[in-house]
Amino acid sequence: MNTQVVTLEVNKEGIAIVSLSNPPVNAHSQLLLSEVAWTFDTISDREDIKIAILTGAGKCFCAGADIKERMATDPQPGDHWQNSRRAREAYHSIMECQKPVIAALNGPALGGGLALAASCDILLASELGCLGLPEINVGLLGGGRHAQRLFSHSRLRRMMLTGLRVFGPELYRLGVIEQCVPPDELMEVALELAREIAQKSPVAIKLAKQGLNQIEEMSLRDGYRFEQNMTAEVRKSADSKEAMQAFIEKRKPIFTGR
Repeated sequence: MNTQVVTLEVNKEGIAIVSLSNPPVNAHSQLLLSEVAWTFDTISDREDIKIAILTGAGKCFCAGADIKERMATDPQPGDHWQNSRRAREAYHSIMECQKPVIAALNGPALGGGLALAASCDILLASELGCLGLPEINVGLLGGGRHAQRLFSHSRLRRMMLTGLRVFGPELYRLGVIEQCVPPDELMEVALELAREIAQKSPVAIKLAKQGLNQIEEMSLRDGYRFEQNMTAEVRKSADSKEAMQAFIEKRKPIFTGR
C-alpha cells in the first residue's frame, strides 16, 4: 500500500501503528482523508493485524481542516460535496474498521482531528494532548456531533462557541480518555493496552466492536436483543469453545480466529 501522508507499520504482535504525517500539524488535507480511509479499510482485511493505534507524527495529532489548502484552490462545482464525503468516509473507516482502534493523542486533536479521535474505540492522551473545536475562530463549523459522543451538553457547547481546548489531565478527569501520561510514555502505554486486547479471540473482538457500534443509538430493549443475537454468533465459533475449555482446564486459551 503506497501512501504519502499516512504511515502504517505492523509489529510481530499484530499491532498496527498508523501515523498521520502531514507536517507541520498533520492537517487533514483531502489526500490525508483519502489515505486514512484506505489505510483502515486495508487493516480490516489484513489477517496479520489484530488491533491498531492511531497517532500523529511530531508534536500534533491532527489540527483539523487544511485551511491553507482550502484558500489556495478555487472551488469548483461539486468540490464541497466531495470534500465533505471524504471527511465522513475517513471517520467512518475508523469506526467501521473490523479491528479495534486506540487513539494515542500526542498533541492537539482539533476540529476534524477531534472527529478522527472520537471515531476510535479507546482514547489515551499525553499531558500535551488536547481536544478542541476551533472552527468558530476560522470561519467554519463542524465536529459537534462527534464531540457529542465524548462531552457533556454544557462542555461541548462551550467548546464549540468559544474554541476552548481541553487538555489531557482535564480529559482524564472528565472520563473522556482512559489514561493521561507524560509524553514519552504515551506509545508504550498504548502498546501495552493493544497487547492485552490482541490476546483475545479475534472473532469475539470483531463481533464485540460491531455490537457496540450498532447498539449506540438503539433503545435498551432493542440494543440488548441485538447483543444477545451477537452472543449466539460468538458461541458458534471455535474460539468460543476454546475459551470455555481453557477456563475449565485453568489454562491460557489458544485462539485461531475461527
